Amino acid sequence: MDILNESFLSPALDPRLAWTNPPPDWSIGPEGLRLRTAAGTDFWQGTHYGFRVDNGHVLALPVDGDFVMETVLRGSPLHQYDQAGLIIRLSPESWIKTSVEFETAAHSRLGAVVTNAGWSDWSTQDVPTRPGGAIGFRIRRTGADYIVEAAPEGDDRWVQLRIARLHADDGAGPVLAGLYACSPKAAGYEARFAHLRITRP
Repeated sequence: MDILNESFLSPALDPRLAWTNPPPDWSIGPEGLRLRTAAGTDFWQGTHYGFRVDNGHVLALPVDGDFVMETVLRGSPLHQYDQAGLIIRLSPESWIKTSVEFETAAHSRLGAVVTNAGWSDWSTQDVPTRPGGAIGFRIRRTGADYIVEAAPEGDDRWVQLRIARLHADDGAGPVLAGLYACSPKAAGYEARFAHLRITRP
């Protein structure tokens, strides 16, 4: 059963979707949702690097119960750490994001960040940098547990990136679920999301 099936082809977004820190430039059309990031935007809490940032661009809606959320992303990164993907959020101290993050012209990082009690951890794997290439992301919620998966371009098999739990999640109540993008260094990363689909498992 569909909770949300947003293809970004209508003149307006589904009214249940709302921006948190909207990007300076975004539009919807034949290529889906296109956005360009602002500088100094990120999500990270404390671990290893010492900084706490909670100001990335998010387009999401509250969803309760078990669900499956997925999207397909194409990005044109410009600066190190440019990133985009899916996010689940309870608060600044409790969230999950999964993305492809630009590192160099040769390689990027595919991974997931899980933040509990105000501390983030990051699991990654290197992937070739392919500007404009498509990658699918999927997050499955089962109670307070989450399975994070990706499907690189040219491969329709979902690859598991992470199984994690949000400690503040009661397993039933609403979480904010949707798309995100950010640029910790300089502005201008263009991310294009083909759709945002959320269904009951």
